[in-house]
Amino acid sequence: MNTLKNKVQLIGNLGQEPEIITLESGKKLAKFSIATNDYYYNKQGDKITDTQWHNIVAWGKTADIIEKYVNKGQEIAVEGKLTSRSYEDSEGQKRYITEIVCNELLMLGNK
Repeated sequence: MNTLKNKVQLIGNLGQEPEIITLESGKKLAKFSIATNDYYYNKQGDKITDTQWHNIVAWGKTADIIEKYVNKGQEIAVEGKLTSRSYEDSEGQKRYITEIVCNELLMLGNK
């Protein structure tokens, strides 16, 4: 059960092209977001779609694969861990962000 302490698995579609950053050390970072959809019916019987956006980051070889093969609109599955961090924006305001650090990626569907 120790492996389940902080584990996230999502299947969704990329909202935009991944941002690839190469650090001074040569290590690569891929940043992107995916959308997941959930459906429910309201009191009137209308089908409602609830879309959630998830921020994903990937490092190293996973980032290399994303750079070469993953594009906007593509359906992918990611597995990783949930992380939260804070930073100060240009106006000195403290901002918080929650991300999924991807350690496994599976490309789904046609592209």
